[in-house]
Parts: sequence; structure tokens; C-alpha cells
Amino acid sequence: MADDAPRQFEIDLPQELIGGAYADFANVWHTPTVFVMDFLTLAQPPSESVDPETGERKTLVPARVVSRIRIPPEQVFELAKALTQQLEFWEQETGRKGPSEPLLGD
Repeated sequence: MADDAPRQFEIDLPQELIGGAYADFANVWHTPTVFVMDFLTLAQPPSESVDPETGERKTLVPARVVSRIRIPPEQVFELAKALTQQLEFWEQETGRKGPSEPLLGD
């Protein structure tokens, strides 16, 4: 295969994955050799909780991982570009802008 030949991917989408998985949010983390994206959905409504040792109040948000994707660090740059491009297309098509602050806080 010549290095300068254009690549054309033939992507096979298995029947069981056509519907996809709904996710309310994602968590991204990394090791020295891989980036991991966990896509999560809310499992129950959030509930208030008090730490018995410190008395600190917090809101617990039970969530379940619906998909975990691992990609090499080199691919993260391409993913970031693709997400940015698709977000710009979405904004142009819908006339909407994304939220000005995080939906679930910091």
C-alpha cells in the first residue's frame, strides 16, 4: 500500500449497535498510553446526602456507564477536531449555541 494513497474506510456497523446508547454526560481520563471516555446515563434522580464524619452536604448523582471507549493519545487530536467541526455544523443548522456554563457543575 502506497503511503500517499488516500484512505477510504469501509465501516461496518453491527446490527446490535445501530440504536446506539443514550448518555447524559461523559467522563474522560487517561493513562500514559490511552485516553478513556466513559459515557454515563443517570440511574436515579439526584439525592441530598450528608457526610456523617464531616457534616458536609452534597448531592449524590447515581449514574451508570453505558459505554467505555479507549483510544490512543494520537487519535485524541483528530477526535477534538471532528467534535469541534460537527459542533459548528450543528450550530449553523439549528441556530442554537451550547450552554454558557457546565450543565452539571465543575
